[in-house]
Amino acid sequence: MQSPGGPYEDQTGGFSYGGWAVNYFDESMIKFVGESNAKPFALLLGRRTYEIFAAHWPYVNEKHENPKENALDDPFADALNAARKYVVSEAPLALSWNNTTTIRNNVVEEIQKLKDEDGPELQVHGSANLIQTLLKHNLVDEFRLMIFPITLGGGKKLFADGTQPLAFKLVKSATSSTGVIMAGYEKAGAVQIGTAEFETPTDAELARRMRLAEEEKKSKVAPKS
Repeated sequence: MQSPGGPYEDQTGGFSYGGWAVNYFDESMIKFVGESNAKPFALLLGRRTYEIFAAHWPYVNEKHENPKENALDDPFADALNAARKYVVSEAPLALSWNNTTTIRNNVVEEIQKLKDEDGPELQVHGSANLIQTLLKHNLVDEFRLMIFPITLGGGKKLFADGTQPLAFKLVKSATSSTGVIMAGYEKAGAVQIGTAEFETPTDAELARRMRLAEEEKKSKVAPKS
């Protein structure tokens, strides 16, 4: 999920495929994103994503030197610029984008307070580092994902270590003309465990389990110094 919109969005870790998502966008994807922005919402962002957005969205509908950059009256700019923004950042941050509040301490508790308020929907865009905190503390109620037909091999992941095991149900899906799967998932409780194994395991299966247990036990033994 790192740097989908351009080569210079986020080069952290030497990531060199910035802009990988741009050529896949079509009208159906714009519609999918637009449906999320059609009702009132607030933004919860990590520092890096906030800085990317703050350097872009306030200037989208201004006149630019390159005529090609003036061709679009971006349909999302007004909604994003008007929305209340909450940005999680331990470091001091220049709040150049209007309607921005910083969350520096007690992040999980402060986000839970925002969720408990009688306010607009709280959306997270990008923010790969912040999302790991949200997933670890079960603070995500719904995913609106765009799954691209591409592998990158590196970069920041959506579901990294620390993600809580949870089940979700599909509530919306569509496919773009470029092969992107757009899907909405709502939280649906705990992971339900089943089995395709024999009720009475075979001797070969019991032996396999014993070998696996021994391998796991050995892998946990610290090497001698």
